[in-house]
Amino acid sequence: MFLAAAGGSGGMGGIVMLIALFGLMYFIMIRPEKKRKKEADQMREALKVGDKITTIGGIVGEVCHIKDDNIVIEVGADRVRIELKKWAVSSNDTAAAAAKKAAEDRQAEKARARQEKKNAK
Repeated sequence: MFLAAAGGSGGMGGIVMLIALFGLMYFIMIRPEKKRKKEADQMREALKVGDKITTIGGIVGEVCHIKDDNIVIEVGADRVRIELKKWAVSSNDTAAAAAKKAAEDRQAEKARARQEKKNAK
């Protein structure tokens, strides 16, 4: 009898708190993970021959052939070829370097524009 009286008044508040907790977990944990996975899948699909990559195991090499779900990379001075699954690619170093250079160029252009504006005054 005592348990029924105590649980009856707080039942609705407990359900609302549980739903709020699941919503918070979705926005803090699940949504960002889905975004990272989507970006990684896009990076792997955008691989092309000649890209420098790093695998999840730390192997660094250059893509020399792309099949459906597999890639072949050349590693080291011996030009050893290794066939890997695309999911094993951790990063595309060529694309990352190009993105970094583009960001630096944009920043330099903004600095130049600011300097020209300052000199014009």
